[in-house]
Amino acid sequence: MSIDIGVMLRGQYPFGVDMAHMAEDLLEQARLADSLGYDSITKGSHYSTPDYQALQQIPLLARLTGEVKRARLNAGIVILPLHKPLDLAEQLATLDILCNGKLIFGVGIGYREVEFNAFGTTQTERGARTTENLIAIKRLWSEDCVQMKGSHFELNNAVCWPKPIQKPHPPIWIGANANIAIARAAEFGDCWYINPHTTIETLAKQVDFYKKELEKFDKPFPKEFPIRREAFVAPTREEAIKLAAPFLAKKYQSYHGTGQSDQLPDGESLDGDFYELVGDRFLIGSPEEVSDQILTIKRKLGVNHFIFSMEWAGMEASVATDCMHLMAEEVFPNVKSTS
Repeated sequence: MSIDIGVMLRGQYPFGVDMAHMAEDLLEQARLADSLGYDSITKGSHYSTPDYQALQQIPLLARLTGEVKRARLNAGIVILPLHKPLDLAEQLATLDILCNGKLIFGVGIGYREVEFNAFGTTQTERGARTTENLIAIKRLWSEDCVQMKGSHFELNNAVCWPKPIQKPHPPIWIGANANIAIARAAEFGDCWYINPHTTIETLAKQVDFYKKELEKFDKPFPKEFPIRREAFVAPTREEAIKLAAPFLAKKYQSYHGTGQSDQLPDGESLDGDFYELVGDRFLIGSPEEVSDQILTIKRKLGVNHFIFSMEWAGMEASVATDCMHLMAEEVFPNVKSTS
């Protein structure tokens, strides 16, 4: 089972910077990732971010369809309960056409009250709305005309044209922290998209749960099994920690402050200093150390598509690109040839 490695473009920046300049840096980072052989380029999504400013997902991915020639583009994740299915079905179908059938549709349920309030919904409704939207989008992509009434939409002979290039549809990766969401991934997704926050020990138990849920729906274990992780590689572990720690620590303080810890499995929390969190949540070190960490996670979980965040708000673009080069030039050869 070969390994794919992708990069996540956060597109998150401190307040007060020149965002036009930041956007150009981000496009250059995407072009670099494509030229270095990264297999996928991911952009996430959040609204009303209090600790930084962020470029939005779908407009950026649309621009990248003209910049990226080889890598797949991952909308990973779309906070699905905030949206209406017909809008997303048409937007994502257009993206799949523009990138010539290389789109990945990542799905998440969200966790921030400010987002639910702004879109006129609640955390209580998020699970049901996610399931309804998944069913509706799949139908819109596969059927000529759809009749379906949901809790927050009505498709009355609705159509989605053109259809995506990929058949039956772009791969649907469903992000999940709790077992109830992992069960949704097993039923409705092409795979479970493993989150970056939970420890490997807990994830190993959840992979066993996921396998049992797949059996309930008579589905095989997915050929593509992705995980997102924070990563940083430098010539030595000491240098990697020195370069990454200030920015990664601040990012995880923001995660904890906005409620991400509350979404994790029992016994898991992001409330701690950087060195308490490093563990196996962050892949940090020399090329040899990061290579070993990747292969260990692959062995323990069975994952084969790693998506790495290697830049955080405030980090100089040149520091991130140096890391991307080292990852591609010295880590890829160690792990991609492993069966």
